[in-house]
Amino acid sequence: MPANNLARYFQITRRMIKKVFILIFLAGGLLNAQRPQTIAYIDMEYILENVPAYQKAQKKLDFKVSQWRQNIEKFEVEIEKMKSELSDERILLTKDLIIEKEEDIQIKEVELKKLQARYFGVEGSLFEMRQQLVKPIQDEVYNAIQAIVKKKRYDFVFDRSGDLVMLHANPKYDISKSVITYITKSTKEIQRDEAKLKKEKSKSALKKRIEEQKAKRAKKQGKVIHR
Repeated sequence: MPANNLARYFQITRRMIKKVFILIFLAGGLLNAQRPQTIAYIDMEYILENVPAYQKAQKKLDFKVSQWRQNIEKFEVEIEKMKSELSDERILLTKDLIIEKEEDIQIKEVELKKLQARYFGVEGSLFEMRQQLVKPIQDEVYNAIQAIVKKKRYDFVFDRSGDLVMLHANPKYDISKSVITYITKSTKEIQRDEAKLKKEKSKSALKKRIEEQKAKRAKKQGKVIHR
């Protein structure tokens, strides 16, 4: 499967996000018509290529697709083997046996179609997995852009990798790197918080074990004194 499968899936959601941004910032622009309008743009494809979560999601997706394709290929090989065997043995078989083997092949072909639909159908495993992987990244990118917009007070933010035709774009208005930095920083903060929580749990577990050992020793000492 090509490496840009997830990126193609993002095109639809990207258009939706872009429309939301345009509506939000157009409304903002009308409300703040008194002051000069500030404009920025992003390159969604560039952002996705440099977001660790996206790279991780792409690897997961590619791995699962590879497994699904292998399963389908096994079915295809099995069907071809059945057809080849029937072709070789047809002269020696009775009419009833030929019909029976042809029916077996048809059943196997139906199973193959069902498997293909289950993996790659409209609402198959690939669709579901893409949604699971895409949603968190979508939220990260959207939240990062919103945070930067709020801080810098931009009135308009466009996606130059989308349908919008931008004949010229001054690099100084490109906030793509700022979005990546924000997301990466947030990821590192989450990792630090997780490491801190893990350390606190380890300390708590150690403290609990020490207290249990103390309680056991005290219990033993109490028994000795009682005797």
